Amino acid sequence: MKPHRIRMTHNLVINYGLYKKLEINRPTPATTKEMTKFHSDDYIEFLHRVQPEHTDEINKYQQKFNIGEDCPVWDGVYEFCALSAGGSLSAAAKLNKGDADIAINWSGGLHHAKKGEASGFCYVNDIVLGILELLRFHQRVLYIDIDNHHGDGVEEAFYSTDRVMTVSFHKYGEYFPGTGDINDVGHGRGKYYSVNFPLKDGIDDESYKDIFSTVLSAVMERFRPGAVVLQCGADSLAGDRLGCFNLSMKGHAFAVDFMKTFNVPLMVLGGGGYTIRNVCRTWTYETGRCVDVELPEELPYNDYFQYFGPDYRLEVQSTNMENMNSREYLDRMKAQILENLRHINHAPSVQMHQVPHDTYSSDDEDDDNESKERRLSQKHIDKRRVPENELSDSDDEGDNRRDRRSYRERRLHRERPLMSYDKERSGASNGESGAGPSAAVAQSGASEQAMEVDAPAAATEARGDGPTADAGAGAASAAGGELDSIKRED
Repeated sequence: MKPHRIRMTHNLVINYGLYKKLEINRPTPATTKEMTKFHSDDYIEFLHRVQPEHTDEINKYQQKFNIGEDCPVWDGVYEFCALSAGGSLSAAAKLNKGDADIAINWSGGLHHAKKGEASGFCYVNDIVLGILELLRFHQRVLYIDIDNHHGDGVEEAFYSTDRVMTVSFHKYGEYFPGTGDINDVGHGRGKYYSVNFPLKDGIDDESYKDIFSTVLSAVMERFRPGAVVLQCGADSLAGDRLGCFNLSMKGHAFAVDFMKTFNVPLMVLGGGGYTIRNVCRTWTYETGRCVDVELPEELPYNDYFQYFGPDYRLEVQSTNMENMNSREYLDRMKAQILENLRHINHAPSVQMHQVPHDTYSSDDEDDDNESKERRLSQKHIDKRRVPENELSDSDDEGDNRRDRRSYRERRLHRERPLMSYDKERSGASNGESGAGPSAAVAQSGASEQAMEVDAPAAATEARGDGPTADAGAGAASAAGGELDSIKRED
């Protein structure tokens, strides 16, 4: 889970020339308030203040926050979490505003983190935060996990809601985290909205494509999500140091290709992956698939060229590993999952109302971000100054003060009304341009960068306002609590 994987991926993306199809975006790190939309206050405060040399504090909270062997405290852990989460939040905001059809954050996908503790190398669950942001504008969100390990943190967060469906294909048995049985289907309103496909060692491309396409075709038909989040953990590749599947690079990328065919806003995230030369190969290839570019097999020269010897080629091939998943076993799992899906209602309806104003993106913050991108001459600065005799926005105010409240109320009054889910889908299908899909990529780590394709919005654009749909039922539950609605507070 080292940021070095992100640097290598970014370098390959640049040297393959994919940046010409992408708009580079540098996301704003997530704030403490944004991260505590899901995580507990005391846990985020602990990550914010703890340092590796604080051995007494680490020992004190080791059990409470699960800090230890799998999730050690290292210098810069909070900053990395803020960048990773900020990338997914920025990607969700781009999709919400329609600035991109596909958003990619290879530094995200940390699916094990829980509400109040770290788990499996994951400290802050950027996926849950991104889904909560998507739920402000979309009635239903689908989460798909193709990591070798079960996406337990995301499933747990949305286990009791029908607004988020989680689908996970993973190794199950005596294997971390030990969850994800096929009978784990959700609770309460969320019953049958958690889909788990437990797999054995050695799953190959042919079998994987069959089960993925069968299950996801049924899910898309029944659930009809407004947005999809796809976690592309690369430890399901053949030859991974910690994985036990036998997928080639193209077999792994089949999930990206298949989900693109539905023309639904798509967020693509990273995840696990511990043979880093194969991780960055695959994520680079999948970046190309997002923008319909078939990359040549011969790797371009790059800063990490020596990592890819002796063949210096892009392909990650399957091995002769035995597939322990028999046809009978896979057919039985598919049949049970399809039967479970028949219990859910087609596209459950939710209450519609206005999106609350995003209190975390002020005009001052926008100005600060704008100043980072360009410098203004003194002449332009003078033009921006308001003379003391400037007219007020309201005639009944004295001292030449501006009526900020009236201006804000008029701005909120101009927001467009919410369109129905069916109208959104028909508008999206009728409004497609011939230029192909637009995509956004958010990356953090050492490069702290994000990329977008054919998206005209500025990189520093705030996660702004607009319409939403909300449900009276809870959209997230974790650590014994439930949220009664998914919305930002005004």
